[in-house]
Amino acid sequence: MHPLKSRPRQRRYARSSGLQVISPERVVNERADHCIGPVGEILTLDLLPDANTGRWTPRRKAEVVAAVRGALLTFDEACARYGLEMEELIGWQRAVGRSGVRGLRVTRLQEYREMYEKQDRY
Repeated sequence: MHPLKSRPRQRRYARSSGLQVISPERVVNERADHCIGPVGEILTLDLLPDANTGRWTPRRKAEVVAAVRGALLTFDEACARYGLEMEELIGWQRAVGRSGVRGLRVTRLQEYREMYEKQDRY
């Protein structure tokens, strides 16, 4: 029998895709110095929206979500820095995951919500 055939499928997939298993301790201790933003630009801490941002545009929201996903900020740091509730940031992440930056538009929030509620029912 071929040596790879005896291994579980997940391990073969992880090896073939070049993914590494990272311990939680390593994730906490390592912080990225930059990440890729919502439209493909490089983001650093200096390029993120100001901590006292009063007007949240979809792009600014998406930049915060990208910073959290790219390990530039932790979830808790983003909430503290921008004065966000945990549920609000989770909502932004969900909206970006489902509809991209367009899902963060306040004027279309109800429209997107209804669209995904219908999909979840079926």
